[in-house]
Amino acid sequence: MRHLTKVQTKTLVFVFSSTRTRTSHPPHYSNHNYPFIPTFRLPIRRFSSQHQKDSILIPPTKTHLYASFFCTLVRLYLACGRFCTASDAFFRMRGLGLVPTLPLWNKLLHEFNASGLVSQVKVLFSDMVFCGVVPDVFSVNVLVHSLCKVGDLDLALGYLRNNVIDTVSYNTVIWGFCEQGLADQGFGLLSEMVKRGICVDSITCNILVKGYCRIGLVQYAEWVMCNLVGGGIPQNVIGLNTLIDGYCEAGLMSQALTLLENSWRSEVKPDIVGYNTLLKALCKMGDLERAESLFNEILGFQRDEESGQLKNYAVETGAEIRNLRPTLATYTTLISAYSKHRGIEEFLSLYEQMIMDGIMPDVVTCSSILYGLCRHGKLTEAAVLLREMYKMGLDPNHVSYSTIINSLFKSRRLMEAFNLQSQMVVRGICFDLIMCTTMMDGLFKVGKSKEAEEMFRIILKLNLVPNCVTYSALLDGYCKLGDMELAESVLQKMEKKHILPNVITFSSIINGYAKKGMLSKAVDVLRQMVQRNIMPNTFVYAILIDAYFKAGEQETAVGFYKELESHGLEENNIIFDILLNNLKRVGRIEEAQSLIKDMHSKGIDPDIVNYSSLIDGYFKEGNDSAALSVVQEMTEKNTRFDVVAYNALIKGLLRLGKYEPESVFSRMIELGLAPDRVTYNTIINTYCIKGNTENALDLLNGMKSYGIMPNAVTYNILIGGLCKTGAIEKAMDVLNEMLVMGFVPMPITHKFLLKASSRSRKADVILQVHEKLVAMGLKLDQTVYNTLITVLCRLGMTRRANVVLNEMVTRGISADIVTYNALIRGYCTGSHVEKAFNTYSQMLVDGISPNITTYNTLLGGLSTAGLMREADKLISEMKERGLVPNATTCNILVSGHGRIGNKQDSIKLYCEMITKGFVPTTGTYNVLINDYAKAGKMRQARELLNEMLTRGRIPNSSTYDILICGWCKLSYQPEMDRALKLSYRAEAKKLLREMCEKGHVPAESTLLYISSNFSIPGKNADAKRLLKHSQTVIRLNRPTTDEVSEK
Repeated sequence: MRHLTKVQTKTLVFVFSSTRTRTSHPPHYSNHNYPFIPTFRLPIRRFSSQHQKDSILIPPTKTHLYASFFCTLVRLYLACGRFCTASDAFFRMRGLGLVPTLPLWNKLLHEFNASGLVSQVKVLFSDMVFCGVVPDVFSVNVLVHSLCKVGDLDLALGYLRNNVIDTVSYNTVIWGFCEQGLADQGFGLLSEMVKRGICVDSITCNILVKGYCRIGLVQYAEWVMCNLVGGGIPQNVIGLNTLIDGYCEAGLMSQALTLLENSWRSEVKPDIVGYNTLLKALCKMGDLERAESLFNEILGFQRDEESGQLKNYAVETGAEIRNLRPTLATYTTLISAYSKHRGIEEFLSLYEQMIMDGIMPDVVTCSSILYGLCRHGKLTEAAVLLREMYKMGLDPNHVSYSTIINSLFKSRRLMEAFNLQSQMVVRGICFDLIMCTTMMDGLFKVGKSKEAEEMFRIILKLNLVPNCVTYSALLDGYCKLGDMELAESVLQKMEKKHILPNVITFSSIINGYAKKGMLSKAVDVLRQMVQRNIMPNTFVYAILIDAYFKAGEQETAVGFYKELESHGLEENNIIFDILLNNLKRVGRIEEAQSLIKDMHSKGIDPDIVNYSSLIDGYFKEGNDSAALSVVQEMTEKNTRFDVVAYNALIKGLLRLGKYEPESVFSRMIELGLAPDRVTYNTIINTYCIKGNTENALDLLNGMKSYGIMPNAVTYNILIGGLCKTGAIEKAMDVLNEMLVMGFVPMPITHKFLLKASSRSRKADVILQVHEKLVAMGLKLDQTVYNTLITVLCRLGMTRRANVVLNEMVTRGISADIVTYNALIRGYCTGSHVEKAFNTYSQMLVDGISPNITTYNTLLGGLSTAGLMREADKLISEMKERGLVPNATTCNILVSGHGRIGNKQDSIKLYCEMITKGFVPTTGTYNVLINDYAKAGKMRQARELLNEMLTRGRIPNSSTYDILICGWCKLSYQPEMDRALKLSYRAEAKKLLREMCEKGHVPAESTLLYISSNFSIPGKNADAKRLLKHSQTVIRLNRPTTDEVSEK
């Protein structure tokens, strides 16, 4: 007892020699029992009872008991993951001179190897031999397996060829070769096995099949299996499943399905594992139709070819008995696919079916459903499910939390994301590299770049080793910020740490340069990745094609499209969508049908994204019938609307006034869709266009109550709508809320508020609003300054505008064409034509080329001043610069010549204008009609009015004033026939009635002409008052535009 107490209380200290070379004689055991240890092995630590042992004396009769106790303790530590403590316990045992028996040594070898402590296995094996314990086949097999795990195949072969071994030994080494991608060398060991009389079994066959499948030689793997089975090796279902998995990994789905079907007619029948493998591969490819068919086959159903209905074809068909039962993996695979590609109802229905089959979900199943809910914007429901998982006894893992946190970041629900992060800490869920990378990526997405960088530093502090995914997320974050220098530095850091970038890394850099318009740099990166033998995929080419299309470089974009085809990369729906969007952009959406036919010939059918683009494109083009035809096609093909497609549809219908905003949500619920931020923004915009800002503000509160947070677009729509109605105070309230939500004013916010404040026509008010927005965080750039200068110049405040221009230049922001055009317009508005031309000259000196707007503004100033000769000279200069007069130019010239009485020139220019396909404005028609009216040519004036109406121009009050006065003047002629005079007056009366019905107010001169023309002599004043009163009554009783649209 005293001895045991001493052992328990005394601190056990072990001392072992790691550097001394053993010089004493080896233990006495026969040479034929001594296992061969190759001379090329690494130096290993040995323990000797002759060197520095613990001073505790253990009775010889108790050594086996103590050794057994220590071995049990070591195994317990290993099972708990306390590897260092396990090693310490083993060293203490050896320090006490305790030598376990062979079975105990074998258990220790096995446990250390299973725990991944491969280097310790060699130490244990060496020490076992040193202690005189002769290893058996099991000991050698464990050692060989540990060596194969670390790729030390030469040493493994040395042990294999110089020790007593069995089939397991060879299978282990063959497995080691196959793991290293050396299946041929593994296959070569079969002949050695045969020579040594060692049996080749089905496990050998399965290992080789998997080895060849790993390197993509699936058909050769099948040949190996057929030959070995033909040679008498029994085949089992594991080999079949391995081969099916090989075909699936190689993307050869037809061969995999054929193999599965043929196996029903062979001795080895497929099991549910093979079906699950196929199901997973089909789902991964997005081929849900064939996946569903396979799932129905598992359930014992098959679709009848004639009726298309599912029928139970019984589990027994002829000689086949297909006793298949879906497992948790079966359902989880399909639920995961539905969550990614289908609607909420479908994956929840499948989940319900799984429960009805008595199969309970696991964490992976619930995490898949969480992903589906998040994908459809059901973040509140996802949070509820997360809590329910705990009630079901399922502890959500880092994947579950990462899914929701990532979606919350995308929805800018930062506080909820941080709350979940805190929950993880409280519940003891470790922050692994995936979780930290998700957090970092999410912070970048919401614009929290400093916090994202801090998260990367936390990754390093936690001793987590960033991988390619982590660095790619960091690099992508910098690219999204537009900081390409930092992005390039991350790439260089990856290279220093020998972390190979992949195609995703390079695609982020290419996308970053493309977004900044640095297309040549993007192409350089593409060529650089090819030089590194990283082949670009379809997505990389999609970025470049889209970028060049947006830049208007159609030929270059088409060139990359052809390069994509020449590399044998398959076109997909992303490319299809880019081509569709380009047609929308260049106004050639009518060519979409030929593009659809071309894509169909390549086996690509429009998906929901393509349909959404088509609907949006046709509506924007004004081709409503074509847009609705696309909707009809979707219905016929049973293509379910997603929220994006539905948003495109309602946006078009609301713009046409064919849909009531109030009915949008009820219809979405019928379709099983949840309104998203875009839905709310679309309806808020509709209310703002109609001037119904109260409903728009109510909807803002409604979307927040449903957990959908407004974004900068939402607030800017509201600010714009309120500014249009003159409700500047309410607009400022919305702006303040926008600041609270973390959004700073944008250039569009600045534009809305400045235009609204310009109604006061006070420069101080405009500048105060500008300064207030800058104080709120508005970034001063060229666009902001141009807006301020433009607003001031429209009011003729050119002095204040020049002060702003000087401030702009002082800040290092140069003036551009927009700046100069605004100043020129300001001078022309104030009739300072000479100053306008001085500004024009300064623009040329600064190297800024004038555009058509510049010349039209100058021409307008000259036309107003009646300087048409100078205008003609300016037209010649404009043409010399390669600019072609447009409709605005023609209108200015026609009006200008008309005003100074150059009727011949104005009519000539008008005819040229019509010939070129331009439609004159109402103002231009008024000038021409006025010329005819002054000359008493009212019939020609009437013809011009009819032509004006034919061309879609609506007469305004000036048009009616000119025509009524013209007919009245014509009827004043003293020697005119009475009947003719009455007809002229009838024309005037008819036009007056039409004018009043349309809500136009006659000018004072018009009222004077009418009263003097139609009144009894001496009653002109009374007639004028009566006419005014009648016109007012008509205008008040006239229905509003909304009432007309309702009728």
